[in-house]
Amino acid sequence: METLIPTINRLQEVVLTVGAEVIQLPQIVVVGCQSSGKSSVLESLVGRDFLPRGSGIVTRRPLVLQLINVAPLQERLKIESGNGVKQSPHSSYPGVKAEEWGTFLHCKNQIFTDFQEIRREIEAETERSSGDNKGISSEPIYLKIFSPKVLSLSLVDLPGITKVPVGDQPEDIETQVQEMILSFISNPNSLILAVSPANSDLATSDALKLAREVDPDGHRTLLVVSKLDLMDAGTDALEVLLGRVIPIRLGIIGVVNRSQYDINTQKTLEDSMKDEHAFLQRHYPSLASRAGSRYLAKTLSRLLMHHIRDCLPDLKTRVTVLSAQYQTQLNSYGQPVEDHSATLLQIVTKFASDYCNTIEGTARYIQTSELCGGARICYIFHETFGRTLQSIDPLGGLTELDILTAIRNATGPRPALFVPEVSFELLVKRQIKRLEEPSLRCVELVHEELQRIIQHCSSFSTQELLRFPKLHDSIMEVVTGLLRKRLPITNEMVHNLVAIELAYINTKHPDFTDAGQVSASVNSQQAETLDGGKRWKNEKAGDEKAPAAGFGSPSRGQAINLLDTAVPASRKLSTREQRDCEVIQRLIKCYFLIVRKSIQDSVPKTVMHFLVNFVKEHLQSELVGQLYKQPLLQELLIESQDTAQQRTEVAQMLEALKKANNIISEIRETHLW
Repeated sequence: METLIPTINRLQEVVLTVGAEVIQLPQIVVVGCQSSGKSSVLESLVGRDFLPRGSGIVTRRPLVLQLINVAPLQERLKIESGNGVKQSPHSSYPGVKAEEWGTFLHCKNQIFTDFQEIRREIEAETERSSGDNKGISSEPIYLKIFSPKVLSLSLVDLPGITKVPVGDQPEDIETQVQEMILSFISNPNSLILAVSPANSDLATSDALKLAREVDPDGHRTLLVVSKLDLMDAGTDALEVLLGRVIPIRLGIIGVVNRSQYDINTQKTLEDSMKDEHAFLQRHYPSLASRAGSRYLAKTLSRLLMHHIRDCLPDLKTRVTVLSAQYQTQLNSYGQPVEDHSATLLQIVTKFASDYCNTIEGTARYIQTSELCGGARICYIFHETFGRTLQSIDPLGGLTELDILTAIRNATGPRPALFVPEVSFELLVKRQIKRLEEPSLRCVELVHEELQRIIQHCSSFSTQELLRFPKLHDSIMEVVTGLLRKRLPITNEMVHNLVAIELAYINTKHPDFTDAGQVSASVNSQQAETLDGGKRWKNEKAGDEKAPAAGFGSPSRGQAINLLDTAVPASRKLSTREQRDCEVIQRLIKCYFLIVRKSIQDSVPKTVMHFLVNFVKEHLQSELVGQLYKQPLLQELLIESQDTAQQRTEVAQMLEALKKANNIISEIRETHLW
């Protein structure tokens, strides 16, 4: 079980190499108010002076500290010479001729054997990121310390909780520090080491308050009461250490820190621990065996090992799931191009196939939010275009006055005995012409949808196109050009369909009602509405008088001239005029419905033949003909920088996860107990 902590340390190294915190690893996070003694507690665990010390805020960046227990130097030298018991290369550290040493992640391959140098490097690295005037940064410093005197631990030292900004600190320094602390302790796999000084009221401890926010049940919180020797005379921390003031599930451990005087006089940590033990024996004899820095180190090591054991199954599952996700993501980016010709043909063929499948409705990626491809074209034909034609009134824009004017113009100077056929042709052609605009609009809508399919295929179906932006643009240009080339041809054919209908008005069409029947029907209806011949004669007499009045006195405002007046005057039509108008209206409506039915059927067929089907049949050959040219291959298959960078990042992450999976797999079930 002692191998668990070094294993987690190796996992942390692997994850950090790719600069991503995708796996929340078990670690101990040290939390406390400013100058509560956090750094002193950490130094007592290591047994060496290596952290920056002083008044005010000293820890201004998170320090991820990995303590690694190694064999003494003499024993390691024996192993190297072949006389000792062989160990794994992870624990023998060949080539290092020091009893204790440290390494920083940002100083690759540099070993620090002088702990004063470690302190100076921490200060220098802090100033590089946070400045030299009390500013803070959330970017961690990673430090490993190898020593035979330490127990294997993984700890994070955080800036102390502060209230008032000093130096270059921003006004919201308190919020920033608290957010930084919460980002570490909210990790469910972390243990919280809350440090609170004995000479302050535990009920006002900010460290415990933050710990309670993320760990209300206290399953992963341990309290360290520091500065036991600085309490007021006549008081002690016995009630606090026994958990009678605030109970802590994982326990409460009291420690005695080195004073600033001890640091100034360079009192060794060994002497400090002896004095600490003596102080505890003298003031807290019943708790001396369960307090002090040595007991704290053993407790932390034990808690961390048990915590890692509990987290390990979830950790294995997390690594496995992430590996599968990143492998899928890496596959989506494709492999680097080796054979340019084959790659181009493959992408072009796949795009053409996806384009045709989208029109046919057999594409892999079917949208559920809106109609797309062939379904939308069908909607345009039968809903948009069909309803538009149905909404056109056969007699729209034709007034009775227009019809009478056309009849009179067709008769010339002679009064007509019958309704002239020329007036019918003139008026019905005018109505048929109105079908051309919605027909051309139908072609335009289908053309727009074929353009939209290009975007649909490049976004959903052909992921390879996203890798090659120049090829993507070229394919879009070729397809757009093909559609643009077919658009005027299709428009011309649709225009001809209407022109064909206008060229010959077939009054012998099987569905067209005979003009004689219409005239007889109108006459019979009018005869039924008249009240005998007398009424007919009176109306005729009125008809004869009306022109005389018109020609004799034009200034009286009652004259009706259908030819010359800019705004024709309205009047009651005579019986004959009503009859003639109704006959023409019925004939126009009947013939218009025949033509509309024909246009509604023939326009979709024309669009499908001249535009949609032509593009489907010639798309691949057009793409190959214009893009498959040797000088263009290298240029078209240049990857976008984003894709290449993302593939590299994902590949590195996948490699790190594979290493992590291998490290976890090394742990046998027997090591967990």
